[in-house]
Amino acid sequence: MNPWQGPIEQLDDYRFKIPKSYMNEMRVPGLIYANVEMMEHIKNDSTPIQIANVACLPGIIKYSIAMPDIHWGYGFSIGGVGATEIDKGGIISPGGVGSDINCGVRLLRTNLSLSDIEDKLPALVNGLFRNIPAGVGSHGAIKLSPKDTADVLHTGTKWAVSHGYGIPEDILYTEEHGQLPFANPEQISQRALERGHNQLGTLGSGNHFLEIQVIDRVFDPKIAAIFGLKEQQITIMIHTGSRGLGYQVCEDYLRSMGDASRKYGIYLPDRQLACAPVDSPEGKGYLGAMACAANYAWANRQCIMHLTRRTFEQILGLSEKEIGIQLVYDVAHNIAKIEKHMVNGKETTLCVHRKGATRAFPAGHPDIPERYKDAGQPVIVPGDMGRASYVLVGTQLGMDEAFGTACHGAGRIMSRTRAIKEAKGRSITRELADKGIIVRSSGKETLAEEMPEAYKDVNVVVNILHQAGIAKKVAKIRPLGVVKG
Repeated sequence: MNPWQGPIEQLDDYRFKIPKSYMNEMRVPGLIYANVEMMEHIKNDSTPIQIANVACLPGIIKYSIAMPDIHWGYGFSIGGVGATEIDKGGIISPGGVGSDINCGVRLLRTNLSLSDIEDKLPALVNGLFRNIPAGVGSHGAIKLSPKDTADVLHTGTKWAVSHGYGIPEDILYTEEHGQLPFANPEQISQRALERGHNQLGTLGSGNHFLEIQVIDRVFDPKIAAIFGLKEQQITIMIHTGSRGLGYQVCEDYLRSMGDASRKYGIYLPDRQLACAPVDSPEGKGYLGAMACAANYAWANRQCIMHLTRRTFEQILGLSEKEIGIQLVYDVAHNIAKIEKHMVNGKETTLCVHRKGATRAFPAGHPDIPERYKDAGQPVIVPGDMGRASYVLVGTQLGMDEAFGTACHGAGRIMSRTRAIKEAKGRSITRELADKGIIVRSSGKETLAEEMPEAYKDVNVVVNILHQAGIAKKVAKIRPLGVVKG
């Protein structure tokens, strides 16, 4: 990758702009949330080129946006946001969603404090590792018939809850209630169905994880109380997506979208941005398939949550009521959503691509749970397994400026290959144990790929969001035990 040589204008301490003048084909400027130090890394990562390329897509409005966890990706940068106006030829692009469709994270709260589980922590981590399959190609105990598979693709979380993998309240605290209604299983290939029929309730590999945590600090006690959070409380975080089914959907449509781009005469500065108008047959086909994969991912995280509840009961010897595992919220990353936003004073229907980015709606928005209406939507930002994670809340400024979006994590600063090389001769397990963090992993190289130094400091990333005003800090969470693929 070549260092960025183009113009970047600093708007304030946390906003930088790529002007439209950089490329004749740019329809909107690029907007990057960062600080001065982070911008130097972003320039060397060549991601500004991808931000500028996205600004060339038909129908894009306002900005091509980059969150502070931005890093190089396929087509869109990871941490990239682009909204297109459907009535003006706005497109949908698989490269703006990503391979792991609806990779997302859910945060669970408990009635437990750190003192309640300290002596049982190793057993809990081992129990979760044993009961929830993890790793490349991992298969679970939940086997789907063809009818069940179709139902999961249609109804997502509702299928899981109706089959005993959770309680109705879980649906209320899942983004979109865990179901995109425009899912169309007829758009899913046989190969995708085959890959998904036995992967529900599995974690997968790479940066996916299941983590036992403790709340270290509360920044906003009022909002934290609305979310049911307090200091020294045990929380659990689940981070995974649509597994092989979602990857296959992406692979299938990347091929067909190249043909669609040529058919509709769409200029592509990068062929990885292959796309089609949202209201075209090709666009509707991908949207229906993507929604199926998104619903599968919500069902997957719901099943893992159910297995987590059962594991805690088994290891602690307490009842479900005593442990009190409840869903705070589940947010999607890697998704394109049809949403209404105010554009130039007019409510406008947009296709909002959030690739490695999280929805972050403000207080009063109709799409967030009634309990959270006065606070805003919980925004969950996992960090690396050696530092921290955060809970934030969406703001009106974030809604107005970034389509109600925040970052989805810390963001890589090392490739997986480089991380493995840097970790050679080290024991990441022992280094984490020295920090009081127990880790279990099924993959030999996973811990090296995912070592803390491979990521930006999540504390800095979250501070940029907070200082820029597009999301507000609520609580900081410290890892205690981690299960990785």
